[in-house]
Amino acid sequence: MFGSLHIARKQYLLKLPFKGVLQLRVVVQRTKKASVVVKGETVGQIDFGFTALVGITHDDTEDDVAFVADKIANLRVFEDDNGKMNLSLVDVGGQILSISQFTLYGDCRKGRRPNFMSAAKPEYAEKLYDLFNDKLREKDIVVETGIFGEMMDVELTNHGPVTLIVESK
Repeated sequence: MFGSLHIARKQYLLKLPFKGVLQLRVVVQRTKKASVVVKGETVGQIDFGFTALVGITHDDTEDDVAFVADKIANLRVFEDDNGKMNLSLVDVGGQILSISQFTLYGDCRKGRRPNFMSAAKPEYAEKLYDLFNDKLREKDIVVETGIFGEMMDVELTNHGPVTLIVESK
């Protein structure tokens, strides 16, 4: 009995539709400091705030970008005077190190090599990634970045640790 239930569940999972349910995905880590190096040169660094790993899929829109940027800017994950996570990045004057991260859409369900078909094409993803950073800057947040499409070394001190996944839709 359990064998046939397992097979039926597996067949159901393989048939799940993923078009339309994928969303802009950002892994946010509260950081004491962070930097990104490309080809031996530091191209971005912050002292205090968030490191944001930004994954964009082909279904994402400008509305998704605006929603997620606003959500991240106003996440209340910094301590107030009573030690409660009650303050946002905007409240504390924090900065963001934003890193494009297509591998957030690596599908590892089958085989041993991730499938990146759900990640947006580079030209589309770069447009939305730049817009994401611009939306944060419109909120008077200092945003440092890596270089889109380059191999990057990211170093950070995760404070707390606090790590969250923020998605649109």
